[in-house]
Amino acid sequence: MLASLSLILLCQLIGEAVVRGLALPLPGPVLGLVLLLVLLLARDRFARLARGPLRNDGVETASKGLLAHLSLLFVPAGVGVVQKLDLLASHGIAIVLVLALSVVLTLLATVLTFRLISRLLKQQDAR
Repeated sequence: MLASLSLILLCQLIGEAVVRGLALPLPGPVLGLVLLLVLLLARDRFARLARGPLRNDGVETASKGLLAHLSLLFVPAGVGVVQKLDLLASHGIAIVLVLALSVVLTLLATVLTFRLISRLLKQQDAR
């Protein structure tokens, strides 16, 4: 499990280094996650080509362990919120309004996208 966790963290580190080195407008861990996905897909493809069984190398076990304790990762965010309570108090109404507006806009975008895709699928079925 230690090697698998190291692989996950190494992918995150590589993603962070690439993002900072190339000044990409993307979070480093996201690029690291994409790299990990590519590595896992390549591993599966090579195992299929060799017609060998897919061995569980522990990445799944390590990720399940991380997911089981995911709530611990929210502790630093909670501490940050508590440290900035004065800022939240002074700008609380604006924050609530922005959050509400973003939820409404997200819902509208989702509905419009769904309706557009639904129409396109109906047109495709009519052909």
